[in-house]
Amino acid sequence: MNRLLLAATCLAAGPLAAQDRDPATDAFAVIPEAPSSAFVDATATKMPLASSLHATDSAMLDADNDGDLDVVLSVEYGVNRLYLNEGGTLSYQPDAFGTVMHDSEHVRTADFDGDRNADVVSVAESDEVSQLFLGDGQGGFTDASDRLPRMGQANGLALGDLNGDGLPDIFIGSTGEVDHGASIVPARNILFLNDSHNPGHFIDATDSHLPATDDQTEGVALADMDNDGDLDVVIASPSHPNRLLLNDGSGVFTDASDRLDLPVPMETREVHVFDANGDGWNDIVFFSITSNNQGWEKDPQTRLLINDGEGRFSDETAERLPKHTFSSWAGTVVDFNRDGAPDLLVGAIQVPGFVPLQLRAWQNDGDGGFTDVTGDVVPGITVGRSWSMSQGDLDGDGHPDVVIDGWGTQARLLLSDIAGFEAALPPMPSLPAPAPEVAR
Repeated sequence: MNRLLLAATCLAAGPLAAQDRDPATDAFAVIPEAPSSAFVDATATKMPLASSLHATDSAMLDADNDGDLDVVLSVEYGVNRLYLNEGGTLSYQPDAFGTVMHDSEHVRTADFDGDRNADVVSVAESDEVSQLFLGDGQGGFTDASDRLPRMGQANGLALGDLNGDGLPDIFIGSTGEVDHGASIVPARNILFLNDSHNPGHFIDATDSHLPATDDQTEGVALADMDNDGDLDVVIASPSHPNRLLLNDGSGVFTDASDRLDLPVPMETREVHVFDANGDGWNDIVFFSITSNNQGWEKDPQTRLLINDGEGRFSDETAERLPKHTFSSWAGTVVDFNRDGAPDLLVGAIQVPGFVPLQLRAWQNDGDGGFTDVTGDVVPGITVGRSWSMSQGDLDGDGHPDVVIDGWGTQARLLLSDIAGFEAALPPMPSLPAPAPEVAR
């Protein structure tokens, strides 16, 4: 059982001096949670605690080349954070990405300059400051943001080799919000191609390689959508219809949004691409909200579009996904029951109200039909304003773990090695024996 013993070592070692005692962790043990079939919520003992942090996104990387995965978080109105993995516990490394706060929305990692060290790129919205940090392989980073050819109000972000030269390129989704979304002005998505003659430097290919369209993009997914061997782009938008851009193989994109079946207006915040029904073709899941923490406006139903085998996509949400009315800013695709079929973890927030809810788990039947199995898969304590998520093997058991970022609520850590986590916990301290009754 999951024993999150915040104070077990203190209790076992005896009383501490008054100046060393922290009421947040001293002299109590957290009562064990009910077990989950897939994850243990290890937030209390393995994740830095920051209950009011606006963690908008995260990515996993080996920042110090020690063979395990670390985590970088993008922070809205804050400084992005590096959490190093120290024996399975994530440890906050202050000032890894400087000390200046930005409105960071998304973060991704890749080896941009070919030195075999992980680098980090993030994009910001309100202050329009994208950042590029080059890793030294020892947990340190150097600011190389001046290598990004242009700045702009940005939210979506994805990395991949878009022109076939073997180097990771950068696709940035632009927004045009004014007065916190009260109005929208025209915006243009951005494409930076990695310079093959000088890796780690970037060429602005926006005007030559992207359609000249008015964009407002919150989420971006890069994947081969028409089975021609190159990476295409699926765009999630809160204000315009979602879009599909097809790659000609050299990184030049054509708008093919007419291939998307979009039967209802959506305020979409994130998109993921995966083979939902096992037919070898990529399908699309859109995570949407009813409004950005306002009243009830659009249908927030998560929507699943199935590839017909010719690169066209039909909305089969009604017959394949659980129906819901909560808003979802994000989710992730992960095979949590290890049956070979991709399942979904879905962030849930009640809007109106912006109320934190429990993470949802939807299990794939292998043919692309999903059933809500939250009660069995998600630990009861896993509640928050769930934002974007990252996954990777943090605990070394060969299965993916999940970091759930949270907007103004604690970012949470789900580990897949439940037995290993429990075995590493100190034993539950014994309570003092009751005093004997005194005869009267």
